[in-house]
Amino acid sequence: MVSADSPSHPSPPGHVLLAPDRFPGALTAARAARHLAAGLRRARPGLPVVELPVADGGDGTVEAAVAAGWRRIDVEVCGPTGRPVAARLALNGHSAVVELAEASGLRRLPGGRPRPLVASSVGTGQLVAHAVRLGARRIVLGLGGGACTDGGAGLVQGLGGRLLDALGKDLPPGGAALRSLHALDLRGLPDMSDIEVVVAGDSAGPLLGRTGAAAVDGPRRGATRDEVRLLDAGLRRWADLAEAAARTAARDLPGAGTSGGVGFAALAFLGATIEPGPSLMLDLLGFAEKARGARLVVTGEGTLDTRSLRGSAPIGVARAAARAGAPVVAVAGRRGLTGEQLRKARIQAAYALADIEPDDERRVRRAGPLLEQLTVAIADEWLPPYMVSSKGSMP
Repeated sequence: MVSADSPSHPSPPGHVLLAPDRFPGALTAARAARHLAAGLRRARPGLPVVELPVADGGDGTVEAAVAAGWRRIDVEVCGPTGRPVAARLALNGHSAVVELAEASGLRRLPGGRPRPLVASSVGTGQLVAHAVRLGARRIVLGLGGGACTDGGAGLVQGLGGRLLDALGKDLPPGGAALRSLHALDLRGLPDMSDIEVVVAGDSAGPLLGRTGAAAVDGPRRGATRDEVRLLDAGLRRWADLAEAAARTAARDLPGAGTSGGVGFAALAFLGATIEPGPSLMLDLLGFAEKARGARLVVTGEGTLDTRSLRGSAPIGVARAAARAGAPVVAVAGRRGLTGEQLRKARIQAAYALADIEPDDERRVRRAGPLLEQLTVAIADEWLPPYMVSSKGSMP
């Protein structure tokens, strides 16, 4: 455990709010929250615990919304390589959450094999179209964890648009084919003029060039150096025709390069705004209300390090909890932050599974029980037994 500050006095009466993100390859956010809750209830019987799995706009965004009480909608759509996949969106009244990773994510690649030239975001467009048919008037679009570098061309196709070559034939999916784009037929797009679309993403760079979607995301999706150049050329052709059709210049806007350029299509064709994923999701999940009166907030993710400081869900949780006046501790598979860095991030202490299980394979396999084991240390440090009566309040 690395501590930024030690608890100097008992926390006020109240619940413990469990708000972890996922532990990639080991636990979803919801499962992580369940294991933390099980461990704390054993360590401190009668402790009132509230589970609120969180996400940053990437993998697990829809699951977090469903765990917070949103309705889960199952839809069969095209996966990143065209194979049908069973995807989900979340609905709450006239608001919907759609997640790129659900339909077009890396985890949807058959056999996990990268397909950087042909992977498409068409399934994500189909999810957005389904949300519109269900009556959504506000759509939060999470753009993390994607497998494609197609500039969101597939998103437009999934919504009903057509991308045509010089012979008037539909282009095959993927970013490489965009070099042959000759015309767009947008007559099949739904009217979204009165629908608010908010991208839960980051302030990624522009669509094109050395800091663009192909250069940044292409290698992450398995593209070679030559394939990156090919993808960038396709995205340039796509940008020229897409901006002319949408009558808007979006290629250089902050966030246009998000998730292989899907951010560009959201900006150009959906009139989207882009907001930081963690804070947007916390607002969506009602975090501030659930944190009010909490004696402790526990957050976490697979690896807590300097990359986390650039905008991860746990850092967002810590800042929001600080505004609510609740202390925060973090749990992680591995921890790479100093006490000073934790303090600046508003995290009082961090606990790592690696401290009690150094073997990587066993740590992943036994992540749930290990999380429950860590709660003993958390309870000893932050939840003295005398604080919790049999009814979960201070005697």
